[in-house]
Amino acid sequence: MKTYNIACIPGDGIGKEVVPAGQTVLEALAAAQNTFRFAFSAFDWGGDYYRQHGVMMPADGLDALRDKDAILFGSAGDPDIPDHITLWGLRLKICQGFDQYANVRPTRILPGIESPLRNCKREDLNWVIVRENSEGEYSGVGGRAHQGHPIEVATDVCMMTRVGVERIMRFAFRLAQSRPRKLLTVVTKSNAQRHAMVMWDEIALQISKEYPDVSWDKVLVDACTDRMVNRPASLDTLVATNLAAKQLMQAIESVTANPALHTRDLGGKATTREVTHAVCALLTNNVQAQRRAA
Repeated sequence: MKTYNIACIPGDGIGKEVVPAGQTVLEALAAAQNTFRFAFSAFDWGGDYYRQHGVMMPADGLDALRDKDAILFGSAGDPDIPDHITLWGLRLKICQGFDQYANVRPTRILPGIESPLRNCKREDLNWVIVRENSEGEYSGVGGRAHQGHPIEVATDVCMMTRVGVERIMRFAFRLAQSRPRKLLTVVTKSNAQRHAMVMWDEIALQISKEYPDVSWDKVLVDACTDRMVNRPASLDTLVATNLAAKQLMQAIESVTANPALHTRDLGGKATTREVTHAVCALLTNNVQAQRRAA
């Protein structure tokens, strides 16, 4: 039986609640399927670790993660620690350390959740947003000089490389190609950022020729936000700079369709534990029903 080794990093805040809940759901999924299993390793990195050791994670932390199949990560952020320390000391250290260049964010309206967009039906909003995750605005290039003096200066450089843009564009075009609509929107700001974003646009055009079956367009980020609100159905797969399974999704959708299982952020009173228990129960019941049908 295949074993997947998962690193669990709750981090800070809500992460300490949702990562154990996610682990419980994954264990229920493995038990229901009985064809694979998970082995979890816990890491106590984050704000509490920083208070004890002066760093968000140990210097050899990446080596401890290197042999894992995946990382189940919660959140980074602590009201008593500057945000740039919590982000760069943990999440970005991991992302950049392993060159995790594609941040993929499925976006849709789950059953039982009312859209905040007045004229948007559930079927109108089914996006996947691909965010470049290793360079651009998060390249980390810059610095400060003459701190505390009237002539103090600070810079943050948005750095893009051809190899970085080419690989994220190919990733996005392949993803769009795999989806039914085969539609990609390239988000840009080349009207104002006349060097890096112009290169971004040029490379998008070059890569598009490798995927003739994918329809694509280019839109300024300002106009894209308008389309998201007023014409959500015009979007499908999006790619922008840096700013398992079907059963699991079906189980989550069934839970969100039940108002009694809405958590406080959705206007309900359910706890994370109650939602987790409901998802696990549905996973088990779904698998048992399939086996009986077979």
